[in-house]
Amino acid sequence: MPTLIDPALMRQIIMSHYEKPRNKRVVDDPRYLSIRMNSDSCIDDITIYLLIENEVVTDCAWNGVGCTISSASTSVMSELLIGKSLGQALYVIKQYELMLDEKPFDDEVLDEAIVFINTSKQPSRLKCASIGWRGAKTLINRKGDNPK
Repeated sequence: MPTLIDPALMRQIIMSHYEKPRNKRVVDDPRYLSIRMNSDSCIDDITIYLLIENEVVTDCAWNGVGCTISSASTSVMSELLIGKSLGQALYVIKQYELMLDEKPFDDEVLDEAIVFINTSKQPSRLKCASIGWRGAKTLINRKGDNPK
């Protein structure tokens, strides 16, 4: 299990990614896979874009509207997945899902995503914290099912 993180530092990281989201932009390039993810219970409505070349995530972008948690977690995710092989990316996503489910996980691959470790204490926020991650997982699995 991970070392305890200072709650103030956790909030600072989340707010940094919310106020200055990384990789947030519209992608208009047919080489990218994309998926729109929205929530029935929240304002979250985002599109995830992945560029996969030679079985590696070479770019990860996203755009749309989201609450603080969904925006920040998707921003963190976008940074984590770039440069990962499809297997590595799926491993990172799996570890994030295990963390949110309060199950044993490999904290060494999560980097700043560890700040969402307490999300399970607010079950209504789990969908927010995972919406972008679920979209990326769907795209990676789709790519694996239909290689070009």
